[in-house]
Amino acid sequence: MSVRHPIVAVTGSSGAGTTTVMKSFAHIFRREKINAQIIEGDAFHRYDRLDMREALRRSEQDGVRNFSHFGPDANLLEELEQLFSSYGASGTGQFRRYVHDDADAIVYKQDPGTFTPWQDIPPDTDMMFYEGLHGAAVTSKVDIAQHADLLVGVVPIINLEWIQKLHRDQTLRGYSHEAVVDTILRRMPDYVNYICPQFSRTHVNFQRVPTVDTSNPFTAREIPQPDESFVVIRFSKPKGIDFPYLLTMLHDSFMSRPNVIVVPGGKMGLAMQLIFTPMILQLRDRQARA
Repeated sequence: MSVRHPIVAVTGSSGAGTTTVMKSFAHIFRREKINAQIIEGDAFHRYDRLDMREALRRSEQDGVRNFSHFGPDANLLEELEQLFSSYGASGTGQFRRYVHDDADAIVYKQDPGTFTPWQDIPPDTDMMFYEGLHGAAVTSKVDIAQHADLLVGVVPIINLEWIQKLHRDQTLRGYSHEAVVDTILRRMPDYVNYICPQFSRTHVNFQRVPTVDTSNPFTAREIPQPDESFVVIRFSKPKGIDFPYLLTMLHDSFMSRPNVIVVPGGKMGLAMQLIFTPMILQLRDRQARA
């Protein structure tokens, strides 16, 4: 953790909706005139798209059936921790970007599925913002969670997460239904061992719970809409959270436990603005006083 160079990390599995959270933070950064360095977790995968296919083929030949981006072997977690540590200490560090699609390819002038060259973080950033799979990861070799000043988990219930992944990968990425299901099954051991434990280390968790039938996610024809769900928001340390204010501002919300507020799904974005703006400003205030 760092007073002078704060780090915000949003963590969640593929298809969880971390990109939506990133957009909410982007609004806060723009409104409060905060120059935040954005770090994408995909950029710390060990293999580019073609090499990952080859790594999967080799792992299957070796009898390893659960090799995935969820686990440490397919990622540069030590380099990621080094970035967190370096930024917290001096506001510097090295990062790169992953070229996701044709739109990114135009911007970075290289093929989709590849990485840009490593580059230094500019010296004038106010804070670092990470979004990806491993913002709160802890293994026998790394402890990334210890470096973050604010950790946010995005955790839709598992059936909803699978529905979102199935629709995204089939619609936007052109994968077959069978290929996506195979990926879900292959990732399950790493999901249990490396993704789920992170949500016990986060400061705030957002879990979307649909109010429609998702009992068989593999036959769902559409993703439940925000208005067809609730969002369960859990605070690890509720002291200092103005729950009466949140209940007033978020119509139809209620508290289910002393550290949990439940809000209508359509108000998730507003809830993030109300909750995280004071937290970000507190980090900035500490930074200014330091």
